[in-house]
Order: sequence, then C-alpha cells, then structure tokens
Amino acid sequence: MPVKIRLQRHGKKGKPFYWVVAADSRAKRDGRFLEKIGTYQPTTNPATINLDVDAAVKWLQNGAQPTDTAKAILSYKGALLKNHLAGGVRKGALTEEQAEAKFNAWLEEKAAKVAGKTDSLAKAQEDAKAKALEAEKAANEARIAAKAPVVDSEDAATEEGGDSEE
Repeated sequence: MPVKIRLQRHGKKGKPFYWVVAADSRAKRDGRFLEKIGTYQPTTNPATINLDVDAAVKWLQNGAQPTDTAKAILSYKGALLKNHLAGGVRKGALTEEQAEAKFNAWLEEKAAKVAGKTDSLAKAQEDAKAKALEAEKAANEARIAAKAPVVDSEDAATEEGGDSEE
C-alpha cells in the first residue's frame, strides 16, 4: 500500500487548519488516514506547527513519501534530519548518542531562530502601535487648534483701547 504523508484540511472557509497525516495515497484528501502525526496552522505568524517527530520518522523509515508541503513542514521541525541521522546510525557512521546530540543541538538553534523572529515581529508591532498613537495625537492637536477661536492682536488692542475711552 503506497503511503503518503500529507495535509488534511480542516477549519472554516478562509481560515485553514491542517492535520499532518499518514494516509493511503489512493484515499481522498480529507478522507481516511492511517495516523494523525500533527497539526499545522498557517494563519499565525510564524506558523504554528505541532508534530510528533518520532511518528513521522517511523513512517518515513517505512517508506512513506511526503508531499511537497508536508516535506517542508517535516524539514522545519527536524523529522527529515532525525531520519537522516537514524540512517547514519544504522550504517554505523555514528552512535545513537552522537545522533541525539546533533539533533538536540539543531533543535536549540532552530528554537533560537524562531524566538528571534517572534521577538522582531513583536517589536515591529509595538513600534507600529507607537507610531499610530503619535499620529493620532498630532491629528487631535490639529483638530483642537482648528476649532479654537482665532484672536487677532489688532482686534484685541482696539477692544482694550475702546474700554479706556469710555
């Protein structure tokens, strides 16, 4: 039975939410599946991905072929790297401990990159909010200045002089 690792669409119209599943390639896109491996929500920034890496590696080792998008997700979460390292362990190129150490180092590096992106997005959003607040304050001041009565210095002087003549 040819098995594919692919996405199964859920969610409302315009608000996609996907399950990452191992399914028979002959089944419908949103039909029967063999195992749910994880979830993918592309509407958040950065995209939210929950993936059981060990289950994905098990399916990859059993011959499952990921679709293009599923392959990108598996690569992003490190399932393809873990599968590659497991192949090296089987061939005797490295030990299980070395493979686990390499994978954990890669995970820490990836987590730092994602945290950096999240921080930069939060800072950009904060800056945009501050800039909008400043623009709103300037617009309010301009509106208040436009509604204030205009007093000419000549009119004020004649009014004061007129009071002294009487």
